[in-house]
Amino acid sequence: MGERRIDFKLYLITDRKLFPDNDSFLSALEAALKGGVSALQLREKDLPAGELLAMAYRIRRLASKYSAKFFVNDRIDVALCSGADGVHLGQAGIPVCAARKTAGDLLLVGVSTHSLREARLAEEERADFITFGPLYRTPSKLKFGSPVGLAGLKKVTEQISIPVFGIGGIGHDAVNAVMKCGADGVAVIRGILGGADARTAAEQYINILGNRQ
Repeated sequence: MGERRIDFKLYLITDRKLFPDNDSFLSALEAALKGGVSALQLREKDLPAGELLAMAYRIRRLASKYSAKFFVNDRIDVALCSGADGVHLGQAGIPVCAARKTAGDLLLVGVSTHSLREARLAEEERADFITFGPLYRTPSKLKFGSPVGLAGLKKVTEQISIPVFGIGGIGHDAVNAVMKCGADGVAVIRGILGGADARTAAEQYINILGNRQ
């Protein structure tokens, strides 16, 4: 049901700790949106609910300004209150079926997966898409263990019919290799937000993804 609505290839995930303050963080997000990002996930797990909701409102407005889809990590309540397009569930969070029971078809549901078993379960539970990784070594994914690599990604894309986004240390130079494994797109954090120019970084990803045959 969800495939028809997953119309993006570049999925930006936030990390405000890369910035000195919220204003510079939000400015970088807007720059990335100007660079062509059409889907982003608010992933700030340490924020109290009230602060997270306030930030969600601000990012929702930004995303709407650039006609981008907006997802909230794990918090269905915040996603619904802020008018988000979707929620992105981790393995330690609630299952897809519970999200569907709460939100019905109001929210797209993405799921973070790290194995073929998790990917299959997400598909069985009617997730709209998954991220799979980490493909490469990256600071944000160290807790998930060793990288699964491109071979692991290819195995998943060959057996899963819902969209699969590679995640984990995917720089500009790795995009083509990831997409050749059958991925529907790439999810990034530092690749866009880790440098001084989020707009140019986003444009480079978009150009690579758009020029693929």
